[in-house]
Amino acid sequence: MTSDLFAENNGYQPLAARMRPASLDDYVGQQAVVGADSPLRRGLDRGELHSLILWGPPGVGKTTLARLMASYVDAEFLSLSAVMSGVKDIREAVDKARQVQYRGGKTVLFIDEVHRFNKSQQDAFLPYVEDGTVIFVGATTENPSFELNNALLSRAQVYVLSALSESDLLAIATSALQRFGDGITADQETLTRLARAADGDGRKLLNLLELALQLADGCIDEAVLQQVLRQSLRRFDKGGDDFYEQISALHKSVRGSDPDASLYWLCRMLDGGCDPLYIARRVVRMASEDIGNADPRALTLCCNAWDVQQRLGSPEGELAIAQAVVYLACAPKSNAVYNAYNQARRLVQQRHSDDVPVHLRNAPTAMMKDLGYGEEYRYAHDEPDAFAAGESYFPEALHGQQFYQPVERGLEGKIAAKLRHLRELNRQSPRQRYPESEP
Repeated sequence: MTSDLFAENNGYQPLAARMRPASLDDYVGQQAVVGADSPLRRGLDRGELHSLILWGPPGVGKTTLARLMASYVDAEFLSLSAVMSGVKDIREAVDKARQVQYRGGKTVLFIDEVHRFNKSQQDAFLPYVEDGTVIFVGATTENPSFELNNALLSRAQVYVLSALSESDLLAIATSALQRFGDGITADQETLTRLARAADGDGRKLLNLLELALQLADGCIDEAVLQQVLRQSLRRFDKGGDDFYEQISALHKSVRGSDPDASLYWLCRMLDGGCDPLYIARRVVRMASEDIGNADPRALTLCCNAWDVQQRLGSPEGELAIAQAVVYLACAPKSNAVYNAYNQARRLVQQRHSDDVPVHLRNAPTAMMKDLGYGEEYRYAHDEPDAFAAGESYFPEALHGQQFYQPVERGLEGKIAAKLRHLRELNRQSPRQRYPESEP
């Protein structure tokens, strides 16, 4: 039996609510926690449940799992939101649990966003957890080591839930479309794009799919996807076409190593009334995009020119900007950092959020140490030449990925040589983090 102390029945249920599974066999994801061979699942199959904390990102099924666990042990399910409730609400829930206990039943008291409760509110649960009045189940997106009292943590086992994988999300989307799509179709690529946009969040996926179903006319096509997934684009609307053509000409003159044309377009823009601070900001961008590590001094010089313009104004500041523009035009060129940054951004946007490898995590609390956080980390300063040969700092699925390809111009030539040397040390190391992959 379920009781949400703050629920309102208005006749409408979002798709995420309609898709709640009726059993653990239909529950998607978290196999390490509730898979068939997990200790928690075996206990549930025997009708046993202990107090616990579900820690994981939004939309991974914490509330759904709590409801399912209550049904598996034939317990009353009482739900509170730590955002909306206080000690009075806790007492009311405890009174209901006592009535259930008096009748010989069990009660699961579920507290969503439990980290929002203060110390006294968290302490209020302790006697009722200890005497068996309630089976306490808390859900949190925050690290329990930092947000929950030690007294509460000592009475509740922490289970770590992971973001849903792309295959998990695809399974959810396919099932939802079949059950509630009313004949509307979508191909695999469409569902994959929705899954990627959800980024591990099942609730977000179902909200996106529900919106797509409302907009679709028989099929979720590209036009519908564009409406569902669109993002507001920020533009710097300073002037008309001439304005943007001139800043483009300035940038391309710098990139093309022509200091004279660069000065011409700088003066054209200033003469036309362009704000020198806007030009200074764009010049800083040029330093990173087109010079990069071939001459790292360029970025400093441009930031200094921007600062001079802010401090002194015109015309002194404009001369400093001109100095920076000429320096950029004459400097060795490299867009290696720019390309590497864009590649990394595209990869991050296209993939789900890979977990931080356990060996790279800090472990300031006992619970985190018990989970193995930081256990196999190699401190580079303790290694020969301060380099841990064979170590990997990527998630395992991305091991060996390379974005930065320095050019052989300016300082980047030396950087390129160093990286080649370090990568060779990695290849020869007997202590490779992921030996099954080519580093």
